[in-house]
Amino acid sequence: MLGKLDDYLRFNETALSLRSQRQTVLASNIANADTPNYKARDFDFANALQGAMSRTGPQQALKTTAQRHFPNPQQAGDVLPDGTPLAYRGTVQGAVDGNTVDMDVERNQFADNALRYEAGITLINSQIKGLMAAIQGGQ
Repeated sequence: MLGKLDDYLRFNETALSLRSQRQTVLASNIANADTPNYKARDFDFANALQGAMSRTGPQQALKTTAQRHFPNPQQAGDVLPDGTPLAYRGTVQGAVDGNTVDMDVERNQFADNALRYEAGITLINSQIKGLMAAIQGGQ
């Protein structure tokens, strides 16, 4: 039974998780707008979602229970923890200091991603309300 519920909510859960990770990447770009030689990063959401949906089963990180246990292996800087590759954003006009962050593009992408995240929350809420209505007999 729980497996079917997981499957029912999996798409929106995965999409929200990726939206959250993308918001973090975009926020990092904005925070480093004045950092010399910083290169703006992003990832292709559609490809990342498709890749995440094609993977079987949830991927959980190893948990350490004692101080002497080895920690999880470090992730490379060009890959998200779920394996999604990060790419450098193309530049329209480079800065003298080598920074490739275009604040107009970053703010636009940040706002768009936030709006889509909110839409995902609304979709999950409607899914849960539909499940609750089915459980309660449509009262």
